[in-house]
Amino acid sequence: MDASDLLRNSLLQLSKSGTVRQAVEKAPVSRSVVRRFVPGERTADAVAATAELRATNRLATIDYLGEDTTDLTQAIRTRDHYLELLAALADADLSQHGMGEVSLKLSALGQYLPGDGHKIALEHAREICQAAANAGTTVTLDMEDHTTTDATLESLRELRQDFPWVGAVIQSYLRRSEADCRDLAHEGSRVRLCKGAYKEPESVAYQSSGEVDQSYVRCLKILMAGDGYPMVASHDPRLLEITAALADHHGRDSDSYEYQMLYGIRPEEQKRIADRGHQMRVYIPYGEQWYGYLMRRMAERPANTMFFLRGLASKN
Repeated sequence: MDASDLLRNSLLQLSKSGTVRQAVEKAPVSRSVVRRFVPGERTADAVAATAELRATNRLATIDYLGEDTTDLTQAIRTRDHYLELLAALADADLSQHGMGEVSLKLSALGQYLPGDGHKIALEHAREICQAAANAGTTVTLDMEDHTTTDATLESLRELRQDFPWVGAVIQSYLRRSEADCRDLAHEGSRVRLCKGAYKEPESVAYQSSGEVDQSYVRCLKILMAGDGYPMVASHDPRLLEITAALADHHGRDSDSYEYQMLYGIRPEEQKRIADRGHQMRVYIPYGEQWYGYLMRRMAERPANTMFFLRGLASKN
């Protein structure tokens, strides 16, 4: 395991630390540091960020931050935030043709509630999908840790019966992901391929960055050769080059797949991709629960850590 893998594992551990979270939240971090990655806590902040992206021909997928909800009231509140967000996007003319869509975590919608958690989360997701359909846009189900993969894919199958455009997420660090890609690489299937951002045991996930990258390429080849709509979530220049080569090899038109990057990461490269006529979608997180999200983003791309640490030392 190299230094970057050690740093990644340490950051994933810190993402779960309440003590460190309190220290970070109370540190004199300039608002501009956090806002590079999270545009704000309110619906209006997410809508404003989407409008800024639209001005440079970029698309958006928006995540209201939160997960592992074990309180029904909070799960209902999360659902309502999404309904409010979709209405706001429609009012701002930012939702048609999937320009601004939303990403959901089922655990934030009540998946972990005792008893009927799966059913409750699925019903909340169904309501959000209907609101998205009314607004002329789409929904993607985020993938979480490996213990929820089967349940999330089952919810995906159920939602796609009424909303066939619901997107799936596959994480290349899981050993099962090539098989999942084969199952999902069919016509009309939107699949976001990412590396993965949770700490997982070796029995189910590759541990080194090299193995994760190799798995990513194998999964990408399956998706690009299939009949679905791949959504390539990566900031890695090598993987972006491989994506372009595979798209060319399979004769894919520029509107038959898309690139995805995180809000605040490589924004100039995002613009260049969009300027070349490709679909470029940016993942926008918003809300109060930014700490865990931010730490996992640091773990995904350890080079971001220095930017954040410089912000922690700022007196602004």
